[in-house]
Amino acid sequence: MMKRARVTVQAIAAAAQCAAASMSHADSAMIGDVKPLASLQFTADDDVKCLSDAIETGDPDTGASTILLKATPGCVVPWHYHAAVEQLIIIRGDVLTEMSGHPADLLSAGGFAVMESKVPHKFVCQDKSECLMVVIFDRKYDIFWGKGPGAAAHPHSSP
Repeated sequence: MMKRARVTVQAIAAAAQCAAASMSHADSAMIGDVKPLASLQFTADDDVKCLSDAIETGDPDTGASTILLKATPGCVVPWHYHAAVEQLIIIRGDVLTEMSGHPADLLSAGGFAVMESKVPHKFVCQDKSECLMVVIFDRKYDIFWGKGPGAAAHPHSSP
């Protein structure tokens, strides 16, 4: 059964603090950065064609990062998992979030989820317009498609 999750401003602030704490010491030495949404350059995802992304901070190839994702209506990000811990915050739209061991949740603006290392999860943009999400990884980005090691998952293989 699906339920609509609600998140308070305090929960979002706590998530931001947690994300900041997970960044490396070198990242915390950064003076600051300001990026208006209109200035971001989104690129099409190689694996999920209905998804595009823009790096907000960090370098996903080498360490912790924060990435803004856009998903078209109906876009499905199939079952997958990461070695990194992933935090998800919904900015705009309704996103059905499924995670192994948890009931499906319909998250809207302000909705938040944490997927621990190697926990399979999937997302579906269920809005009539584009969904906008922030994902935060605590270490180098990788992706394994499928529900687990027994599902013939391989890094960066097609979904």
